[in-house]
Amino acid sequence: MFLRRVALVVHPHQCALLGLAGSLALAAGGKTAGALPVADVLVPDSGGAALGLVSTYFGLVLLVGAWLLLGRAVPGPRPPSPRDLLLTLAVWAAPLLAAPPLFSRDVYSYLAQGAMVDARIDVYVHGPARLGGPLAAEVAPLWQHTPAPYGPVSLAFETAVVGASRTEVSAGVFGMRLVALVGVALMILALLALARRCGTDPAAALWLGALNPLLLIHLVGGAHNDAVMIGLLGAGLVAATGRWPACGAVLVTLAALVKAPAALGLLAVAALWAGLLTGRWRRTRAALATGALALGTTGAATAVAGTGYGWITALTTPVSPDNWALTSALGRATGAALDALGSGLAPLATPAWHALGLLATAVTVAVVWLRASRSRPVYALGLSLVAVAALGPAIRPWYLLWGLFLIAAAAPSGPVRRAVAAASGVLALAVLPSGFAPDRQQLTLAVCGGALALLTLWCVKRAPRLAAGDRWTEHAA
Repeated sequence: MFLRRVALVVHPHQCALLGLAGSLALAAGGKTAGALPVADVLVPDSGGAALGLVSTYFGLVLLVGAWLLLGRAVPGPRPPSPRDLLLTLAVWAAPLLAAPPLFSRDVYSYLAQGAMVDARIDVYVHGPARLGGPLAAEVAPLWQHTPAPYGPVSLAFETAVVGASRTEVSAGVFGMRLVALVGVALMILALLALARRCGTDPAAALWLGALNPLLLIHLVGGAHNDAVMIGLLGAGLVAATGRWPACGAVLVTLAALVKAPAALGLLAVAALWAGLLTGRWRRTRAALATGALALGTTGAATAVAGTGYGWITALTTPVSPDNWALTSALGRATGAALDALGSGLAPLATPAWHALGLLATAVTVAVVWLRASRSRPVYALGLSLVAVAALGPAIRPWYLLWGLFLIAAAAPSGPVRRAVAAASGVLALAVLPSGFAPDRQQLTLAVCGGALALLTLWCVKRAPRLAAGDRWTEHAA
C-alpha cells in the first residue's frame, strides 16, 4: 500500500534520482563494509565498518524502493521509454564501478583460479590454497581447498584477466568487473531482441530483467561470472529465434562452459530448431543436430583452454554446510531432529533432501517443457532455470537471474512476473556486503540502515515539490 501510494506522485525521473542516491550510498558504504582485500578489512565492530554497513543498507533499500516505484510507472499513462530505462540503468550502475567487490568474495576466487591455470596447477583437483601468495589469501577460507566448479570458458577469461593485471589484486578486480559488464551488455541486447520476438513490452522486460537490483549489486557490484553465462545464453537464444539455430547451439554451449546450468538452454535451441524443420522425425533430427554441435563446441573450447575435462567431475564440488538453500535447510532441520531422537540416520538427512530436490527439479522441468516448450520455449527455459536455482543443493541470490532474465523477456503479464519481482526485492537484502553471514550487531546495523531508507522514501512522498507529480498524474489520467 505504501509503495502504491508513493507511485502516484513519484515521476520516473525522480525514481532515477532516488536510485542514484541509493547506488551512491551503497558504493560509499562498500568502501569500509564491502568484500575488501584482506589488508583493508576493518574490525567488524569498528566505527568505520558500522557506518559503512548502515550506509550500504540505506542505499540498498533506497535502490530497491526506487526500482519498485519505477515499476509502477512503467505501465502508467506516460511510461518511460526503453531509452530512458537504459539511461537510468547506466546512472544506477555507474557508482558501483568504483566500489570494491560487494556481497561476495567470489571475484577473488576467479582471480586465484586464473593464476592457477597460468601456473599449470590443475584447478579441478586443487583449491586456491595450493597456489599460495596474495591472490589465494583473498579467497574466503571456506573455498581455500575447493576445486573450481566452472567450465573452461570461465577459466579462459579469468586467466586472461590475471595475465593483464599481472596478479595485482585491485587491477584484477577491475578487469573481472569489465568482463562482467560485457556480459551485462550482451544480456541487455539479448533481452530487447527476445522481448520483441516473444511479444513482450521492451520497457517491462528492461525493468524486470535489466534494472533489477540483483543484477546491479551482484553482476556489476559483485562481478560474478554469471553475467557472461547469461549473456551468452541470451545471445544463443536470439540466434535460435532468428533462424540461426546452429549458431544458437554453439553460443548456448559456450554459456554452459562458463556455468553448467546454461546447458538447459540446449532444450530451447532444439525446440526452436524443430520448428524450422519439416517432415518426419523433425524433433529427433533437431535434437541430434543440437547435441552434435554441443559436443563439438565442448571439445573445441576445452582444447583451446587447455584445462582438460576435469570440470565434469568438479560439478560435484560440495556446497557449504550452512548454505540456506531450501533442501539444505530441510536437511539440517531433519538431521537435528533425528540426532535429538538418537537416530544414526542423522548424517544422511541432508544428502537425502538434496536427492529429493534434484528429483523435484527434474519433475518440474519435465512438466514445464511438456506444457510450454512447443509454443514458448524461451519462457519454459526461464521457469526451468528458476526451478534449478530454487530446488538445487545450493543457492545464492544472483542465481535467480538465470531464469528471471528469460521470464522478463517472455512471460505474460501476471503472477509469475510479480512473483519473481517480489523475490528479487527480498533476495537483494539477503546478504551482507562483506559476503559473510551476519552476527547480531551487524544485523541490527543493517536494519537501522534500511529503516532510514524507508523513512527517506516516506519523506519523499510528503515533499511539497512532489505534489505537482500527483496533479500531473491526475491530469494525464
